[in-house]
Amino acid sequence: MHLDTVVKVGGSLCCGDGLAELCRELGSLGRRHPVLVVPGGGEFADMVRKSYRQYDLGETAAHCMALLAMDQYGYLLSRFIEGSSLEAEMVSARQTAESGRVAIFLPSATVIRADPLPHSWEVTSDTIAAWTACQLSCRRLVLLKNVDGLIRSRSSGSVAEEIIDQMTIEQLACHSGGVDAYLGRFLNRKQLEAWVIHGLKPGRISELLDSGTTLGTKIIPSLL
Repeated sequence: MHLDTVVKVGGSLCCGDGLAELCRELGSLGRRHPVLVVPGGGEFADMVRKSYRQYDLGETAAHCMALLAMDQYGYLLSRFIEGSSLEAEMVSARQTAESGRVAIFLPSATVIRADPLPHSWEVTSDTIAAWTACQLSCRRLVLLKNVDGLIRSRSSGSVAEEIIDQMTIEQLACHSGGVDAYLGRFLNRKQLEAWVIHGLKPGRISELLDSGTTLGTKIIPSLL
């Protein structure tokens, strides 16, 4: 099996029994598709944001602490994804995923060493997962969040939220909300297909990897 997809499990999914159900689905999915998980930050990153404000931390300290928060969430995910393996290096993470076990990539050491991204709150686990996917030459990034997809701006008088089923990188760069502010700039001219789908409806990640499509927002790569 060849790894072609990186799956980011958002911190917003850490609620109730939903996370455990998603993790069971990912564990099962990993036996028929290579699955490499990048953890979000969740409540662990929220603590970093609180400390950033309270202690006037510098951007670099906050950036490194937020990466360590992702590692912490990774340890939590490993508790629920049966047969998963925590991996701190990309090569071993790829090998684990391609062997039929879910690899949970702990990004802090690799990202701090490579230092490829701005030290800013505009950069979150969304862009870090995208960077990981590009480093591994994957063709697809899946961002699992607590929403059905990216939401179109409401028109005057509109009450219902409308999910965007497909958009370009250029449109993403002009879009506000749902993903981190830097992701559109990072994905510019990258040949990486990205999806935003609901992680608390875990059948959708299986449907996407099995069939190539599902309910959510598909972000189309730029044309070089």
